[in-house]
Amino acid sequence: MDERDVTLLKAISDLETGSPEKLHEETGIPVSTIHYRLNNLRDAGVIENDLYDIDLEAFGLGVTVVVEVFADYTGSYADFGEKILAIEGVTQAYFTMGETDFIVVAHLTGREMVERLISDFESIEEVDRTNSTFVISTLRDSHRVLQSYSLDTLVEELAEE
Repeated sequence: MDERDVTLLKAISDLETGSPEKLHEETGIPVSTIHYRLNNLRDAGVIENDLYDIDLEAFGLGVTVVVEVFADYTGSYADFGEKILAIEGVTQAYFTMGETDFIVVAHLTGREMVERLISDFESIEEVDRTNSTFVISTLRDSHRVLQSYSLDTLVEELAEE
């Protein structure tokens, strides 16, 4: 995988489309080259399906870290949350009830990026401490929430009569 492949995958993620024409407009890479590279990325297992889901491990972001953030902040949680979301590598962030204020998920390349991530959290004045957990194996990571329910349950819970 070279710089053009990475550029294409980033554009797919940013634009939320695999349209070669739109990718060309965003990146300047010729449409024929985009077709060729997307096919190669599929063959290599980096692109998993026609929805352009990316296998993060095959891409190189195989280290997943879950971070609990304990903070002492004034103002709204949303304002403070913006500081968390500005940290590079944070892919999910949740404001939570209980002892933990926020739970954050990050996908990283290795130890150096983990160290930088934690350092970035520590540089936020309102962060009292963090508790980080290294994910050994991902059992499920789906953005398609409906897949985890049976049709009967969804109809029973959500369908209006």
